[in-house]
Amino acid sequence: MTYSNSVVPEGGEKITILNGKLQVPNHPILPFIEGDGTGPDIWRASVRVLDAAVEKTYGGTRSLKWMEVFAGQKAFDQFNAWLPEETVEAFSEFLVGIKGPLTTPIGGGIRSLNVALRKALDLYVCQRPVRWFEGVPSPVKSPEDVDMVVFRENTEDIYAGIEFEHGTEKNKSFKKLLQDNFPDDYAKIRFPDSSGFGLKPVSVEGTRRLVRAAIQWSLDNQRKSVTLVHKGNIMKYTEGAFRNWGYELAHEEFADEVYTWQQWEDTKAAKGEAAANKEQGDALKSGKLLIKDVIADIVFQQTITRAKEFDVLATMNLNGDYLSDALAAQVGGIGIGPGGNINYETGHAVFEATHGTAPKYADKDVVNPSSVVLSGEMMLRYLGWDEAADMILHGVGGAIEAKTVTYDFHRLMEGATKLKTSEFGDAIIQHMDD
Repeated sequence: MTYSNSVVPEGGEKITILNGKLQVPNHPILPFIEGDGTGPDIWRASVRVLDAAVEKTYGGTRSLKWMEVFAGQKAFDQFNAWLPEETVEAFSEFLVGIKGPLTTPIGGGIRSLNVALRKALDLYVCQRPVRWFEGVPSPVKSPEDVDMVVFRENTEDIYAGIEFEHGTEKNKSFKKLLQDNFPDDYAKIRFPDSSGFGLKPVSVEGTRRLVRAAIQWSLDNQRKSVTLVHKGNIMKYTEGAFRNWGYELAHEEFADEVYTWQQWEDTKAAKGEAAANKEQGDALKSGKLLIKDVIADIVFQQTITRAKEFDVLATMNLNGDYLSDALAAQVGGIGIGPGGNINYETGHAVFEATHGTAPKYADKDVVNPSSVVLSGEMMLRYLGWDEAADMILHGVGGAIEAKTVTYDFHRLMEGATKLKTSEFGDAIIQHMDD
């Protein structure tokens, strides 16, 4: 494709996918959006860290070829469009990219640029790793126990945006449809005349591909368990179905590699609890991946009180939104939380900052760039460049352990040295070689 807003970098090559496997050249073209608010400050520091990690690791035999594309305020100011079509086309053509935080337009049009991009590319997994770095202030006693990865379904649930605002004609029509065709359900609405409504679609296909991705990633990365998070005791035909369909997928496609709590229940019913416990123990000793489930409200308690029992969590959209931010609070907050939106079938992936734009700090060179830096680490690992990704983790961990940090951590750490955004990027690079 020919681009009018962006320049395709010379010497770069496209990432492709063949038989479900990414084909990554030595000099891949990666679209990026620097972001709004603090985005430019963060991106300037982050891109130096990513380039330095690749250079230090591969000595020039590999490099990242950056292609700026536009969305958010910068795109609107320059091209009168919040999300230009060619930006979506660039992420589609080159498969993998990264972005900073984006503002949400006021006054209609696009409810969320992030959601719009995810829908356009069908990025059905929101993957959020949560881990603690030595020295990061935490509100919990044992943050070192937190080492989890959230697989959040990214396209369904209430985020589908099917809502009927109180007082509108659509609302009245929807209520009449309920009243005429589903009177028993209509009777459950406590105050129908003053209610707004939202629909919660959860599909077999959406569930299966999310759970499949979580299980396959866990097997590929030698994780110990996948927990299906749901509120199926109340919402039986959406969240309960998510649980059931998840177990079905595990049995159908990964039977030789996993052991599920559903199997445990079946064995308990047939042979007793002792036999079920032995069966599970033998399966885990043989290296099988445990597939289990937990009620959504309970998971918020147990990921604090029993953090070591959780590894990979697969969940629907709203639960995943809540859970990933709650877990991030245990290890330093969403300011350092990375994220990736991925379609494991097509290979498309957009890695992103998980925090907002913080416009009051824009152009002040003060905010923590770790969310984008660590999202870049995720991106490198997704490309199969694990050595460079490890270099970044080592650099970030070293900078924090040395107490050379930005203001958000400085105010919480005794004896720390406060750095600017750009200086923290330098510190990460310096500690890569420690």
